[in-house]
Amino acid sequence: MKSNHSDFIAIYNQYKILVYNVALHYLQNVEDAEEITQDVFVQIHNSLASFNEKSSLKTWIYRITINKSLDFIKHKNSVKRFFIFGKKSENELELNNISNFEHPGIELENKENAAILFSVINELTENQKTAFILSKIDGLSNPEIAEIMNVSISSVESLVFRAKTILKEKLSKKFENYRKK
Repeated sequence: MKSNHSDFIAIYNQYKILVYNVALHYLQNVEDAEEITQDVFVQIHNSLASFNEKSSLKTWIYRITINKSLDFIKHKNSVKRFFIFGKKSENELELNNISNFEHPGIELENKENAAILFSVINELTENQKTAFILSKIDGLSNPEIAEIMNVSISSVESLVFRAKTILKEKLSKKFENYRKK
């Protein structure tokens, strides 16, 4: 795909909300999602000329966003472990903000339940988490998810089924413990 500035602006305008929402589903933090959105569009801008159109542009953008989000989570978790095992940060907020739950689409009275739900979603394997988010939160079809994840449709079905089973089990335990408090 030959790119120019107007192509990039059109892509940005069409996909900025999708990229932000996908990043937000993974990270549950507005600032982190904004950072990932910026990183994704920098990569798109730098790679647009070499986009080979083997998949759709939307699929390519989903892949970039998911990979950037997962890499961000891995980096944040390694920073968190460094603080636990290494030198403690001078800034207490820096350490506490690492696992901050902040999702603007969730009303205040539901934030505690949503935080519990997302904490359990975050315990899923990367593939289960990706399949679940794309299916149940983004509402994509199994064929779309299969293309984005580069797996078979039956693999997507299996991943979503396992994710739902694990979530049901873990959430019932979490809310059981929550009710006991």
